[in-house]
Amino acid sequence: MNVVLWICQGLLAALFLVSGSLKSTQSKQRMLDTGQTGVVFFPLPVIRVVAAAELAAVLGLVLPGATGIAPVLTPAAAIGLAVVMTGAAISHAKLGEYRTSALNLLVLAVCVFVAVGRLAG
Repeated sequence: MNVVLWICQGLLAALFLVSGSLKSTQSKQRMLDTGQTGVVFFPLPVIRVVAAAELAAVLGLVLPGATGIAPVLTPAAAIGLAVVMTGAAISHAKLGEYRTSALNLLVLAVCVFVAVGRLAG
């Protein structure tokens, strides 16, 4: 089970490293032009805060397990990302992008799996 949790944490970390990096460096128009349509409802400062949260969560998914320091941060990071994915799913559903919303819910499920798995272990 530990190996599966680490694989999920690694996949989430990679996904949100890219997502957070793009949201922290691109203009809102560039994000929209490249398909990140869920940001349409939010002002750029809010998008930047979400980007910072995603990048912090990447560290929380990986560093506590790698160092043995503050392992409670891993489920906390996963829960935080689940909240972000809830917002993303709602945004995409409002746009009628149901396939993207379903993918957001899948990522949310992986976040919940990691949070529950790390809290139980």
